[in-house]
Amino acid sequence: MAATGPWFILGLLITLGRVASRAEARAFFVFGDSLVDSGNNDYLATSARADSYPYGIDYPTHRPTGRFSNGLNIPDLISEQIGMEPTMPYLSPLLSGEKLLVGANFASAGIGILNDTGFQFVNIIRITKQLEYFQQYQQRVTALIGAEETQRLVNKALVLITLGGNDFVNNYYLVPFSARSRQFALPDYVVYLVSEYRKILERLYELGARRVLVTGTGPLGCVPAELALHSSNGECAVELQRAAGLFNPQLGQMINSLNSEIGSDIFISANAFDMHMNFVTNPEAYGFVTSKIACCGQGPYNGIGLCTIASNLCPNRDLYAFWDPFHPSEKAGRVIVQQILSGSRQLMHPMNLSTIMALDSRA
Repeated sequence: MAATGPWFILGLLITLGRVASRAEARAFFVFGDSLVDSGNNDYLATSARADSYPYGIDYPTHRPTGRFSNGLNIPDLISEQIGMEPTMPYLSPLLSGEKLLVGANFASAGIGILNDTGFQFVNIIRITKQLEYFQQYQQRVTALIGAEETQRLVNKALVLITLGGNDFVNNYYLVPFSARSRQFALPDYVVYLVSEYRKILERLYELGARRVLVTGTGPLGCVPAELALHSSNGECAVELQRAAGLFNPQLGQMINSLNSEIGSDIFISANAFDMHMNFVTNPEAYGFVTSKIACCGQGPYNGIGLCTIASNLCPNRDLYAFWDPFHPSEKAGRVIVQQILSGSRQLMHPMNLSTIMALDSRA
């Protein structure tokens, strides 16, 4: 009898009200690699992980979270800007019930556009698997709010996808005469990557995504890891810059053609290359003392090996554009997200995130 008493009914109504208001808010989904992984790899037997000190040193808990950052990463900062709580890693056991309605982060460090990228990390969530998890996520949410509401939640959601860097760094250029470099000359490899990326974006569209931010690669040759390997006086590694210079414009053209085919601006190009180059070439303008030396690492430019407790660690992370040999600091992430939010058409095509939010609030 107590189970159907007034307090039980009141509790049920409050829960249903919360679920309904969560369903009204905009969900956020994240796909990709270590630039956007919020901790999925912590649940996997892989070497591609950020689960030990000093990762997370500036996170609110001051503990490692699986983010490849000293604090918040780019998805967290986007969530902050759109007034949402951060999306949780899909593999987290805490992601259940109404928390699912906030969205989910499916990203996994080490992965690429191609399924053979990151093979050395063994157990990571390849992009094909991330898309399978997205389907599974929708089934779980359907059990919570029904099929029609789930479709609405997914259609209204904001989606971020970040892929491509590892296909060069951890595949084509991983070792001299790699399998992919023997198979393809660089320009042909880029064409192949872009055609494979198109299939991934088409699948996202099939699964209901209608607002997708697609980031190109940053300046791959300018990260401290590549400076340590290839630079004698701090200049960016030519071959990796060439790869990024071929890939990013073709990615932009593919996105334009996909939008034309669909007849709507579903996919938004985020020009991560220029966003990074702004502070790589002029760090002082953004309050950084260096964009060459990583805050955490060892060897030349702190670019060798992983960031560990044995690494050199800078005392003030806000003065460094790069946190570790490959990843931006939280402060640099804030610079990037500001440009995603309000950047010009050269940086965000055909529109920036502020415009998307304004347009979609009227829909």
